[in-house]
Amino acid sequence: MSILKFNVLEKIMRSIEQLTEEILSLPSEVRTVLADKLVESLEFSADSAIQAAWVTEAQRRRDEVRNGSVQPISGEEALAQVRRLIES
Repeated sequence: MSILKFNVLEKIMRSIEQLTEEILSLPSEVRTVLADKLVESLEFSADSAIQAAWVTEAQRRRDEVRNGSVQPISGEEALAQVRRLIES
């Protein structure tokens, strides 16, 4: 790695460290909003056909719960069921 690239990388890392210290000193509510914004900035736009298929699937599942054809379970129970399946 050239000295120039190393110097640039070193400056970026110092800036990230300083920024991290500043961010961690913010109230948790503000950090939560910032974290959401950062995650949103990393998400890639999905193919519109795939996105439409997931919306349709989510609506179908919602409707099954609403009309009583499916009984929801807690996330804790769902994980317990998965663990039992994996362990058997």
